[in-house]
Amino acid sequence: MIRFHREGYNWLVGMALVVMLLALCISLGWVPAGTGLLLMTVLVLLYGFVLQFFRNPLRKLTREDDRLVYAPADGKVCAIEEVDEPEYFMGRRLLVSVFMSPLNVHVNRNPVGGQIAYFKYHPGTYLAAWEPKSSTENERTTVVYRNTRAEILIRQIAGALARRIRCYVQVGDAVRQGEEMGFIKFGSRVDLYLPLDAVVRVRLNDRVQGKIDVIAELPA
Repeated sequence: MIRFHREGYNWLVGMALVVMLLALCISLGWVPAGTGLLLMTVLVLLYGFVLQFFRNPLRKLTREDDRLVYAPADGKVCAIEEVDEPEYFMGRRLLVSVFMSPLNVHVNRNPVGGQIAYFKYHPGTYLAAWEPKSSTENERTTVVYRNTRAEILIRQIAGALARRIRCYVQVGDAVRQGEEMGFIKFGSRVDLYLPLDAVVRVRLNDRVQGKIDVIAELPA
């Protein structure tokens, strides 16, 4: 069964109304047949793109495990490196970044279960999401999860096309691993900041799926 995310309902209904209005105009002769056919083709193709963008496949978590850090999003692993995290940890952390193209599922999910210890929204620019500066200069949100194992930071980063970030969690919320935590529209990136002794289970350029693939394993 194909499901669509609630963030796309207004887009899908609005575009469907435009398609029906154009069809009516063509049938009444208000738009020349040739021009109408061309416009209808473009609209149908665009509608198909929006449909696939807002798809929300039903997925089952393999198992809940507070030692495992699941992928928070679908996409390609574009960075694995040790970096300074200047906003919350103020120190060295292991960074794993997942780039989401417009063709990926754009639902963001909790990589671990626990409690939301920190949240902040940052307005910013819209550099391409794969640019290193995007993590500190683009529009973004920072969310920190705390459980019995560690604190994990997620940063949702808007890209050149992504102009709206949605985050559904707040400080103090108790969350379950794999549940939805947000959505980013039209191409973006999600950064994961892990403890330095976490064991990364993915490699650069790997394709991952949120809630399915394990990004890293926390120390015992």
